[in-house]
Amino acid sequence: MRNDPRRFLLGTLLVGALGCDTETPVEGWQFWDEGPALRGPGYPGTTFAEDELWVACGAVAGGPTDQLHHNLQAPYRGHLLLPWSPELGTGGLSVIDMADPCNPVAVGVTESDAIRETHAIGSVYLPPDDPHAGDWVFTNGKEFGSFLSGVLVWNLDDPAAPVESTLVTIPDALYPDSYTRVVLSLFVQYPWMYVASADNGVYVFDITDPRAPVRVTQVTFGLRAGGVFALGNELLVTSAEQTNAALLDIADPANPVLMPGSPFPTPGRAGLGVETYHGNRVGDWAFFARKEGGGGPIVMSLSDPTEPVFIADVEHAGNGGYVFYDEGTLFVGESDHGSVWDAADPAALTLVGTGDLAGDLDTNVPWGNVMLLSVDEPETDVATAVVPWRAEPDRDGPILLAHDPDDGTRGWLTSARVGLSFNEFIEPASAWPGSVRLLDGEDNPVDGWVSTQETTVSYVPKAPLQAGATYTVEVKGIQDIHGNVMEGTASFQFTTGGG
Repeated sequence: MRNDPRRFLLGTLLVGALGCDTETPVEGWQFWDEGPALRGPGYPGTTFAEDELWVACGAVAGGPTDQLHHNLQAPYRGHLLLPWSPELGTGGLSVIDMADPCNPVAVGVTESDAIRETHAIGSVYLPPDDPHAGDWVFTNGKEFGSFLSGVLVWNLDDPAAPVESTLVTIPDALYPDSYTRVVLSLFVQYPWMYVASADNGVYVFDITDPRAPVRVTQVTFGLRAGGVFALGNELLVTSAEQTNAALLDIADPANPVLMPGSPFPTPGRAGLGVETYHGNRVGDWAFFARKEGGGGPIVMSLSDPTEPVFIADVEHAGNGGYVFYDEGTLFVGESDHGSVWDAADPAALTLVGTGDLAGDLDTNVPWGNVMLLSVDEPETDVATAVVPWRAEPDRDGPILLAHDPDDGTRGWLTSARVGLSFNEFIEPASAWPGSVRLLDGEDNPVDGWVSTQETTVSYVPKAPLQAGATYTVEVKGIQDIHGNVMEGTASFQFTTGGG
């Protein structure tokens, strides 16, 4: 996100290598007049009394065959997506109506032997005129009976009947061992997908045709890759049960390279590396869930990606799992409870409260003024509890915290990909080539793809940009899962190298 002189050089070299194969306006192409419609009610929000807070008001169930092994859940076109899968056995994907958060309703359920415990959900909507049209969702996958893990592609054209489309397994990614070689998470920056596979490192896939993902490359760098988070041309890789993380330069997605200063330690206040279970990126902040020393979050700044800086940590009773961010608040799974932290000032974290659910509680997902506490080893018949943590529903639209490239960046690659990082989960239906626009110097629209994952929106041009040209990015109308719309229009410019 910074003005990096290496990227000017790379941009110039790529222009020379690509020759005349640069972006030109597509005759007759314009931004879409409107994006895909919501198919579910979203989460309009419920007001809770003070005595209703921090106590479960309901449960999310995936349907009559749900094996009650839950992890991450995510929004998609007005619904909640719930993958569920025991480590050895049949799982499935359920589509949930969350209009009444205390009484969730499964509106679509599909069983699958090929789904595996899922810690990240990617998605992209491709319109009817696209050769690969459809609603595509990506979860973790497994080959039943062979113990190979990988990625499972779903088609959600009909939310009442999710369709298992394609399973792509990865050699040597073996899921009976939960940490050393298995696929742990993924990130979709369509038409690219980055897959974290523990000691196997990071795999890059070309998913231009979601039905036929192609493995392009593998990169290892001495890090047990647990989480991957792409913002423009930067990829944050968090570790699984290790004391470091890394930033990769993915300006050339087929050839990711470590950025200077990576891998870097995830330190506590003593300055030594602290073992973390997972992490996340929002804006220029990296958040980690402390595994050792009693749990609690760690915050680092990525403002200079070549020199990540420790900001704060808090030791807290528990054993950290996954961490998420919502409008200045952190949500952490702590194995035996879920904690909520005021992170309005990331340097001064304060505990807001905790919620409980019997079982191995690694995942605490924010959903407005309720949180979804999920366990993968339930001790009761509830694997996801809905717990109000704040009385008032969310009425604030998303705020754009950071973007890659920065405003005024010069020498950017002609293969530029634009990353937008917001302060809360984005409703994917609100992000399309119309709410996110890329314009050349004469205000001609640049054809591209838009994909969304959690708090990040990506815009990828379909062809290399012109060398030595200035481009404008405009963002408007982006919504959160409650239908709140961002204020005004955000705009920034960058100039490509070469020319």
